[in-house]
Amino acid sequence: MIQKIMLFLQLPFYEKCNYLALVWAKVKTYTLYKYALKALGKSCIIKNPLLLKNAHYITLKDRVIVRDHARLECIAQKGNQIFTPHLILEEGVSIEQRCHITAADELIVGRNTTLLFDVMITDIDHNYQTLNVPIAQQALHVKKTKIGENCFLGSGVKIQAGTILGKHCVVGANAVVRGEFPDYCVIVGIPAKIVKRYDVITKQWEKTDAKGNFKDEI
Repeated sequence: MIQKIMLFLQLPFYEKCNYLALVWAKVKTYTLYKYALKALGKSCIIKNPLLLKNAHYITLKDRVIVRDHARLECIAQKGNQIFTPHLILEEGVSIEQRCHITAADELIVGRNTTLLFDVMITDIDHNYQTLNVPIAQQALHVKKTKIGENCFLGSGVKIQAGTILGKHCVVGANAVVRGEFPDYCVIVGIPAKIVKRYDVITKQWEKTDAKGNFKDEI
């Protein structure tokens, strides 16, 4: 303890402020947010969220960090529609500033996955078929959505409803993603497509076509 105090005293003033802000965020997490959430693991930090809507449907496992102005919301009802949401952030998930996650079903972000700033993930679409009714007022369509473990989502990535990411996927900045993607792939673009996958034979990240086929297989 004395060593920690000495190290703290040696920090520049601004770093002291940052450290104390982090300590205060951890205190708030376990004295305030703990009782709002469905479950809260060990060593989690929630820093100044913009919104925790229906937080009793949100589970944070161990070592999850949610940074400033994140919006985590679960949709339990819209009009006559009733949903059973459960947003699960598994161990070691890191959510950076201004991320927005919306869940109306079980939506899992796998362990040790990183979401950089301004990432959006949703498992709902608004229907639009009825003319002369504002789209935001029409029924919601829910599609299974899941992010695998050890993924890295670059800044501004948009994960649309119905997307399933395998484990250890890298998604490039500002990609708009919909569909199912296998383990160990690199995904970029609008709409997003696979450009690389890990080849277990060569043990290298190899270029692919948009469907994930290695180029020497085409």
